[in-house]
Formats: sequence, C-alpha cells, structure tokens
Amino acid sequence: MSKFPPELAGVEPLLEEYAAVEREMSDPDLHSDQSRARRVGRRYAELGRVAAAARAFLEAQDDLEAGREMAAEDPDFAAELPKLQEAFYTVQAALIEILTPRDPDDARDVIMEIKAGEGGEESALFAGDLMRMYQHYAEKMGWAVQILGLTESDLGGVKDAQIAFKAKGNPTPEEGVWAHLKYEGGVHRVQRVPVTESQGRIHTSAAGVLVMPEAEETGDIEIDPNDLRIDVYRSSGPGGQSVNTTDSAVRITHIPTGIVVSMQNEKSQLQNKEAGMRVLRSRLMQLEQEKREAEAAEARASQVRTVDRSERIRTYNFPENRIADHRTGYKAYNLDAVLNGELAPVIQSAIDADEAARLAAVGEKQ
Repeated sequence: MSKFPPELAGVEPLLEEYAAVEREMSDPDLHSDQSRARRVGRRYAELGRVAAAARAFLEAQDDLEAGREMAAEDPDFAAELPKLQEAFYTVQAALIEILTPRDPDDARDVIMEIKAGEGGEESALFAGDLMRMYQHYAEKMGWAVQILGLTESDLGGVKDAQIAFKAKGNPTPEEGVWAHLKYEGGVHRVQRVPVTESQGRIHTSAAGVLVMPEAEETGDIEIDPNDLRIDVYRSSGPGGQSVNTTDSAVRITHIPTGIVVSMQNEKSQLQNKEAGMRVLRSRLMQLEQEKREAEAAEARASQVRTVDRSERIRTYNFPENRIADHRTGYKAYNLDAVLNGELAPVIQSAIDADEAARLAAVGEKQ
C-alpha cells in the first residue's frame, strides 16, 4: 500500500527513476560520454529535489500520525497537534509545488542572439547595452559567458551577437540558466536621446533578443551533413573593412529549414564552424520543440522573431531611469542598476507569473 495520498501518486514512479539514475551515476563508463553525463547529471539533480521533498513529507506524515495517537491517549499532548499539522501542510505544499509540471529544459544552458532592429545606429548601441547587461547579470549568477559571434556597428554598437551562457556543475531546474533567461526572448524597446541626435529629442528604437536552450552535441538533435551547405569568406569589421587575411569566416546553411548561421568572431575556420554548429543545433532543437508543442496544442508563449516596436516585451526609458515589463506589470526606476546587471527582480516577476500560471493549471485539472 502506498504511503502517499492519491493526489501525490506521481511521486513513486519518480522515486523509482531516481534510484535508477543514482545507479547510473555510479557507472564509471558514464563519464566517458560527456554529453550523456551532463544529461544524466541534470536529471539526477532534478529528481534529487523530489526525493528530498518526499522524505520530508513522509517524516512529517509519520510525526503527525504519531502525534494524533499520543493525543488520543494523553489530552495534554493535544496542544502539540497544531504545530505538527502546520509542519505537515508546509512540506506537503512544497512537494506539490515540486511535482507541478515545469519546463523540461529549465536546467539547460542557453544560447542567446541579440539583433539590432528599428532605429539604425541607435538600435545597435542599445543592442550593445543589452549584451553587456546580460553579461553583468551572468557574472552575478556565477555563469560562464562565451561570445560565439559578434558583428559591431561603426560607432561600436552591436548589429548582431550570439552568446553562450553556461552554469557551473549540474544545477537544479530552478537554478538553471534557461529557467531564468527564457523570459528575455522578444523585442526590447528603448527611449532616450541618441548620441547622434543634436536637438536633444527623445527617440524610440528597438532590439530583438532570441533565447534558446543549448542543444547537446549528441543526443538532442541529429544533423545530416548532406543537409548542410558551408561557405567560407573573409571576416569583415565595422564599415566593411577586412579584419583577416584568410577565409576564416563561416556561413552554415541548413538546407531543409533554410536556417543560416554566420560566424566570424574566431580566427580559425574550424572554431567558427564549431560555434556556428552550436547555434544551429540549438535553433533546430527549438524548432522541433515548437512543432511538437503546436501539434499538442500546448505551445508556450512564442518569442517575438521580428524587431517591431509594437511587439515589445519591455521598455527601457533613460530620461526617467525607468524599466517596465509589459507582460508582468513590473516597473522600477533603477534602469542604471538594471543595465549594470541588477536584473534579478525583473526576471523574478516573470518567474512568479509563470509559476502562478502553472499552479493554476494544476488546480484546474484536479
């Protein structure tokens, strides 16, 4: 007979899986395949939370049952029951929250693309501000940052950039990079006086951010080499001048989908190809996930793919030092701090809204 009530019946299969994954973690052969080891390590961390919460639940349940038996025999002990009940309800709520379905990619690392949009040079300068904001935030989170590709504008802004963010070790889902940065996908709007404006007028421009969970090199997505067209060319910098005397830049075209990835940040053709393949794998994995979700009619809110000011998710107002998230209603007057990496409260507002929606969906099904 199960020790868990019917509403927590889903715990036992997870505990069985946890025991199996724990055995797999002790297999010396596992670590000969780093990609597989990362996947298994992520799952072990996820299930470890379930196991710990389940143990706490069973202990609190046993304490409450023992307390009720003692109170029936000794009226003086009845005064202790409310404390035992409160402890039980607390761990029960914690276990239910952990069991609430969450994004299976939350523990993954992330590849982010930032693109200048409407607004010309001012948009490129703002895209550069966004890139530095995410870099500062990643430093505060203890993540590793790698710029895979970068095309700068004439004034030192960013026309487009591809950046990899990687957590240390095997984070739990709520600590994962994707769990935090997935809410950043969309159009970011800026209102300020551009450096190119001589009349002091406030302009509005925008930059686009695309966020993808990073695909593993093996296991997540298989790419047929025959589906790729790879072109090499000479790297160029702002204004189009050549910055390399060899054909080190790489353009990868995935013929079936038409996805094109260009890389020129590294000095060698091989390094640029490897960086390009990382981005391509992640784009293709996201494309596959979107197809599956659409077929199941459970697609999550799609990220904005066009840099149109009317499809904004957030506004950065420099004259008022104000930042406003249009999805969650978050607003604060510390834009300077946010651009310096103090992004946690903004992201937390999105996490809270997402968790509330997931818990509400679970409640509707029960």
